[in-house]
Amino acid sequence: MMDKPTRLVSIDLLRGFVIALMALEHTRVFFGPASFRPEDLDATTPAWFWTRWITHLCATTFVLLAGSSAFLRGETCGTAALSRYLASRGALLLVLEASWISFSWQFGFNFIILQVLWALGAGMLTLALLVWLPRPAVAAIAALLILPHNLLDGVTLESVLWQAWHKGGFVPLSGQFGIFIVYPLMPWLGLIAAGYALGPIFHWEAARRQRWLMVAGAVLLLAFIVLRAGNLYGDPDPWSPQGKGWMFDLMSFLRVHKYPPSLLYLCVTLGIALPLLAWCERVRPPRALLLFGRTPLFFYVIHIALIQFLAGLYMLARYGSRPQGWPIVVQFPPGYQPSLPLVYASWLGVLLLIYGLTLLWRRRRLASQT
Repeated sequence: MMDKPTRLVSIDLLRGFVIALMALEHTRVFFGPASFRPEDLDATTPAWFWTRWITHLCATTFVLLAGSSAFLRGETCGTAALSRYLASRGALLLVLEASWISFSWQFGFNFIILQVLWALGAGMLTLALLVWLPRPAVAAIAALLILPHNLLDGVTLESVLWQAWHKGGFVPLSGQFGIFIVYPLMPWLGLIAAGYALGPIFHWEAARRQRWLMVAGAVLLLAFIVLRAGNLYGDPDPWSPQGKGWMFDLMSFLRVHKYPPSLLYLCVTLGIALPLLAWCERVRPPRALLLFGRTPLFFYVIHIALIQFLAGLYMLARYGSRPQGWPIVVQFPPGYQPSLPLVYASWLGVLLLIYGLTLLWRRRRLASQT
């Protein structure tokens, strides 16, 4: 027997949790820009590394849940209505990504940035076609997009389509203006299809579903450990002992490739996300995370510009100027030093502010519908 309210609450709760984590990464970008990459083992510290690494859960979980949510929506509205919804929603996300979201990252239009909304939008457009297929066919397509993805790492093609599909990178259009493809589509399309194929488990009895999620997560983590330990397959960046203690060896082991997401990146992040989803069915959901999970687009649309604006005010007040040249070559104000305590304090402040804004927006929206 299906427990529909609990099922939907668990999805919203996990979505809200990873959205909050996503805000941590973007707060770090603007409140704590550094001259080194947090995953550069020659320059980073464990605190900076793990602050960045934990946010790898966000995109993977969000795209997977988008596919599962599409399946659940189709159960109530039918295939034709679901296909129309996915096509229109996907097109909206692509327009938002190329316009407001790209502007929010730069407060200008030096280039168009294609990131998570690009992957979600393209994934929804693809899913609008895939929903007409039998679910096993959707699962097979997901596997074909995800599993052999890293076999193509050594392929070099001078093609915009290849950059959009697998390689990523900058596509010049006119002078310095162009498109920066951060999320190549191949594995992300496979992931949203996998989430759709996963949908029927939410019709299972709760204990069976939770057990399956825990076992599936353990299998993915075991696969990650086996493949990663011998650098056998699944990531273009092999790990190696660092000669700086066990912590840096562990960091090297878990430093997996995100752009594009390698098979091992997906294994380790999904291996954590699936048990978290089971755990979300057993806990009393925090109101803030549940609200974020039920209004994800509003959160995403406002948070980048808000964080950058607040960080700019802080930098002006503290140092007299803002960092310049992001994200290509960043020039820091005189005397600037990155601070993780500042990042975490700012992150909590941003979440509180967005919570208040979301409550206000939702109440006004509900009032306008009555």
